[in-house]
Amino acid sequence: MRGSLINMKIRNIAIIAHVDHGKTTLVDALLKQSEHFKLKTDAPQDLIMDSNELERERGITIFSKNASIVYRNTKINIVDTPGHADFGGEVERIMRMVDGVLLLVDAKEGPMPQTKFVLRKAIQAGHRAIVVVNKIDKKDARPLWALNKTFDLFIELGATEDQTNFPVIYAAAKEGKAGLVPELGTMTDVHPLFDAILEHIPEPVADAAKPLQMLTVNLAYDNYKGKIAIGRLYSGVLKKGMRITHINRTGTAEEAAVSAVMLFEGLSRVDVDEASAGDIVAVAGIPDISIGETITDTEHPLSLPVIVID
Repeated sequence: MRGSLINMKIRNIAIIAHVDHGKTTLVDALLKQSEHFKLKTDAPQDLIMDSNELERERGITIFSKNASIVYRNTKINIVDTPGHADFGGEVERIMRMVDGVLLLVDAKEGPMPQTKFVLRKAIQAGHRAIVVVNKIDKKDARPLWALNKTFDLFIELGATEDQTNFPVIYAAAKEGKAGLVPELGTMTDVHPLFDAILEHIPEPVADAAKPLQMLTVNLAYDNYKGKIAIGRLYSGVLKKGMRITHINRTGTAEEAAVSAVMLFEGLSRVDVDEASAGDIVAVAGIPDISIGETITDTEHPLSLPVIVID
């Protein structure tokens, strides 16, 4: 896959939901049924995305993670987000990195308070949602009731007509199945959800010919590469070894050299020579970079709006 990472069509999506509505389980199913993903047999946990020790202990997703899957020659970047309002700042940042969302709703419980919180963030960002009514295999599931309650929530939050005209997928994520009708017996895999993503989530608006602009949304650390900035590449091409300008939150600009450029493949970051506009990228070589800051062209330094966090 590495040789073709740069040339594929792209979709950038976030998965949002109330805690324990099956978001992480669905991400696992999407990863396992993608075209290139290989699950390690010695993986210590059942849920791939819950890799943090605290998350496994508490059974929730706290820290967002990036993953990438391939379906029909399209690279789908997935950002798994926390459902807890305590981590609302992270949800807000992630909305700047994606072009649409998958909104998971439990088929028995319907939308819950944290569903309202994360959906508001997506609507305010102007994103369109694919509503996934999950856990239809649950005892006493009432998927049509849950769907109606979700529609009411969109109206309550002031969604536009286009946003309220959302596509619906029914799922039993634990079984790795999804479909267009709430009948488990008609489902075989999660491919209907893949198809919905390609059909309803727009491609990123990006221009590789324009000067470089990247917004740092998250940070990571590598023992060999040091601090890693993760974010969306809005325009231009980012190359390993190139000189860039880092504009911090106060507007101060300093030059730096990119020591590594990485893209996401499955759950891993892989080194590449360059990345093009529209993709979600990880960059090393800027030791004092912080969240919300811009990486841009040295000859035409253009700052992106600093992220405002609740």
